Amino acid sequence: MRIDVKTLPVEEIIQDISESLDVPVQNGSGEHTIELPKHVGEGFIRGISFDSGMGFITYNCKFYEDVKICFSLNTVHPLKFIFCSAGTVGHSFQDTEKVNDIKAYQNIVVSSSAHNGHVLYFKANEPTHVSSLEIIRSVFAHRRNYDFVNLDPTLKELFKDAVAERQFFYQGNYSIKAADIMNEINTKEFSGFLRSLYLEAKTFQMLVIQISQYEDDESGDKLPQILRQSDIQKVDYVVKRIQGDLGSNLTVESLAKEAGTNVNKLQEGFKYVYDLTVNKYMQHKKLEAAKEMLMTTDKNISEIVTAIGLNNRSYFSKIFKEKYGVNPKYFLKTRKVLED
Repeated sequence: MRIDVKTLPVEEIIQDISESLDVPVQNGSGEHTIELPKHVGEGFIRGISFDSGMGFITYNCKFYEDVKICFSLNTVHPLKFIFCSAGTVGHSFQDTEKVNDIKAYQNIVVSSSAHNGHVLYFKANEPTHVSSLEIIRSVFAHRRNYDFVNLDPTLKELFKDAVAERQFFYQGNYSIKAADIMNEINTKEFSGFLRSLYLEAKTFQMLVIQISQYEDDESGDKLPQILRQSDIQKVDYVVKRIQGDLGSNLTVESLAKEAGTNVNKLQEGFKYVYDLTVNKYMQHKKLEAAKEMLMTTDKNISEIVTAIGLNNRSYFSKIFKEKYGVNPKYFLKTRKVLED
């Protein structure tokens, strides 16, 4: 299926799509939504635009056949920050057959040259959630942008390129913070006027994060500073590693190296997911295992201390009491009472 979009801004994009699908547009304080007809797929397409020249459109849907949405305007196309939260979406410029896949937790920054358009490709029967910040630069330029001071030179030129003199394409992995904002945008915490204000604030927040990610990726020899989904996957790996080897004294340095990351990123990931440092998480799991052994096995305290990779019984008793409010002997006595 092919859907043609030949107008701007976002609300007119939604209107074009609705006419192609022959479905009505629901308008809630500037937020325009269409539900996919049942014979086409499941889910919705929603968008909103603001006086600043910024717009936001999200495709949260599953099509029953391959779909391509062709943006072929007889004018300058917006600067786009596109990010995928689920599934895979393809992107190409109108004048080329090369398609770049944007997978979950990846993003692209694209600007076409002259009136060259864009094409988005959705695969059949694949739940997809992809969103796009659409910036009409000729309008955005009228904001008080302070000449984009301290902005990355490449992005600065892109924002100033109101007549689209150059084509630009960049692909990277977007951050956990961006994923959190996407989840927040999809909530219905507000409605009406407040919803419109809320979405405008979130759109600007997302733009700040997208720019920060680009600058982080382009920082040369410096280590990336922004937490990405790939970093969380490494946290998951380390968690499994810790849980599978509680008897060893693993170091944060060795775990980070094994997971293919650095200590700072690993610590940041654990803080984000568990609100604990790696060592505190490790201690938490060792003490949980110790408590389970005290209650369900015949091991004495010295054997349990060894089993969880500690070599100091006094230290074990101290941290155990800090966590559970009683010393380990309490659980031994409780177990013996139950056995009797």
